[in-house]
Amino acid sequence: MKLVCAQSELNTNLSLVSRAVPSRPTHPVLANILLQADAKTNQVSLTAFDLSLGIRTSFNAEVLEGGAIAIPAKLLVDITSRLPAGEITLDDEAEETATGEGLIVTLKPENGRYQIRAMGAEEFPELPIIANSSAIQLTTAALIEGLRGSLFATSSDETKQVLTGVHLQVKQDTLEFAATDGHRLAVIETTNERPVEHESQLEVTVPAKALRELQRMLAHNASLEAAISLYFDQGQVVFAWQNQCLTSRTLEGQYPAYRQLIPRQFERQVTIDRRQFISTLERIAVLADQKNNIVKVSIDQTNQELTLSCEAQDVGNGKESMSAQISGDNIDIAFNVKYLMEGLKELPSTEIQMHLNQSLTPVIFTPLGGVKMTYLAMPVQVRN
Repeated sequence: MKLVCAQSELNTNLSLVSRAVPSRPTHPVLANILLQADAKTNQVSLTAFDLSLGIRTSFNAEVLEGGAIAIPAKLLVDITSRLPAGEITLDDEAEETATGEGLIVTLKPENGRYQIRAMGAEEFPELPIIANSSAIQLTTAALIEGLRGSLFATSSDETKQVLTGVHLQVKQDTLEFAATDGHRLAVIETTNERPVEHESQLEVTVPAKALRELQRMLAHNASLEAAISLYFDQGQVVFAWQNQCLTSRTLEGQYPAYRQLIPRQFERQVTIDRRQFISTLERIAVLADQKNNIVKVSIDQTNQELTLSCEAQDVGNGKESMSAQISGDNIDIAFNVKYLMEGLKELPSTEIQMHLNQSLTPVIFTPLGGVKMTYLAMPVQVRN
């Protein structure tokens, strides 16, 4: 195998796939990246696979001689990222060693030469292929929008396995993404410009880790109009577009019936400027961080204002008011400031609405206009 490629192309694609290389591989070959070069198409593809998450990316290069080889990921990434911009020649050769025959990969930048011991491509496991499933076509824009509005609300607690993923529902002309960690819930519905046949509609829970990598890949190398092909089979999901693909195991278990958690009617409604709300929260959060991350929100219907306050014992206190459009009686309610801010930052509009009933019932935040997103935050009890 022999090829010539740009350092920037190799480095960018290595940084994407290397995220699927396991930190503690169960088998030595999984610590490698599979490099395949095709002389007919002048395409180089890189693959990494931890047996749960698999990433493959491709890019153009001058392939003088086709072939495939598995190269230690960390060494390859560390060397390539430090090479100067320009062309790199990469080739492999067999070498007699004391323990028998080994493989050596040589990287030649303009003024250097680096050699790395490698493994045969045949040892690298195949990425799962879903042969019997027909592809569901999704738009990149809808997928990016849905991931941005849901990923932040997934759980990091591995004991709540099904909550560590995003629940995706593909409907006829919409995609619904839901994520919850038990304290908050984000549900976002996006329009899919590529209608789906009734038989192809599906529900699946995909690990957040895999979807974060998908989000990163899409942001890097997909136009918003590009179609994403989604293949699904029991226990496995594949996202494929252009010359890229990501495969992931799905999460088992029944996802919570989250629609039942969202109240249908509300006694109070507040309309407020989102950016002003966030910046006020960020200031109050400085004191909240000193104590217990709790911020109190006082709704004053008479004066049409919202007051945020925090009492950090032995440290100090803070209070700040802002104008709002309020209907319903006055009420004090408290939140974990982290959960409140993370959700508000993802609501895609200038103004937002806050819908609530009592001081300990779920509070719903929605954007005014634009994307259909619902963010539910559970209030906390404040002991005076």
